[in-house]
Amino acid sequence: MAGLYFEDFVVDHVFRHALTRTVTETDNLLFSALTMNPQPLHLDEEFAKGSPFGTRIVNSVFTLGLVVGIPVAEVSLGTTLGNLGFEDVRFPAPVRIGDTLRAQTRVLSKRESQKWPNAGIVHFEHTGLNQRDEVVATIRRAGLMLKRPVAQA
Repeated sequence: MAGLYFEDFVVDHVFRHALTRTVTETDNLLFSALTMNPQPLHLDEEFAKGSPFGTRIVNSVFTLGLVVGIPVAEVSLGTTLGNLGFEDVRFPAPVRIGDTLRAQTRVLSKRESQKWPNAGIVHFEHTGLNQRDEVVATIRRAGLMLKRPVAQA
């Protein structure tokens, strides 16, 4: 499915994405290793048993990537020029191995780009929820979105 163009976005519209993903131990282990993060809270079950969580928790940067990644197929596949920035990232509840995450995206605002005449800037808020409907992440970001191509004469 192709992503949406700048003109397609409506402020305050909420996308409830159907795609879900169960986080595995391998996801957490590989992501932590690939990003050079040896935090025992992510990797050492015996250490994590003594934490307030009582078990390992998933690397929060993996959670960020997943919650921003789930919407891509529906919102921005092939129609984005890139992220302009992440303005506010929060993790109000931990993600544990075995949690199944889903996401929703709200369009916060949009405006034409002054630098890129073929694009506009859309501000999104992505919310990640687990299988118990607990919010595990909120991310506000700005994306540079292509405008609909002008028909060739």
